[in-house]
Amino acid sequence: MSHENLNGCIILKDLHYSVADNTWVKVNDDGTVTVGMTDVAQNLAGPILHARTKGVGTGRRKGKPIATVESGKWVGPVKSPISGEIVGVNEGLEADAQLINRSPYRNGWVVKMKPENLDAELADLETGDAAVASYKAKMENDNMAGCTHIEGSDTYE
Repeated sequence: MSHENLNGCIILKDLHYSVADNTWVKVNDDGTVTVGMTDVAQNLAGPILHARTKGVGTGRRKGKPIATVESGKWVGPVKSPISGEIVGVNEGLEADAQLINRSPYRNGWVVKMKPENLDAELADLETGDAAVASYKAKMENDNMAGCTHIEGSDTYE
């Protein structure tokens, strides 16, 4: 798995990122996409207490919330990086929202969607070295020292 470590923040190069919203998209073999929060997002939120997703069958436009996440220091939306219909939700988050903290790219995914306009919207997202460069610039602009992880987190090493 190709990734970059930016002061402890992991960026997987094979995902597509909405850097502004700290979300990622993975294109699945069946034409659906998986959407989640980035390592940067889980770090900014801190240990997540609750994650509530929109239900299966809900249509979402790009930029609209697919979930609400609550931590001790933050409550806010997880904005969809693409338009489409939610076809699956991560049931595990209801019992253990800190899956997002421990495994933002694997076990802590948020929803699966059937995209409406995938090719055009993927063109607006960043991937590979471009995503790494954008996150590096964002972290510098926001004076973000790096990421810390809660016990039991994925290491990607």
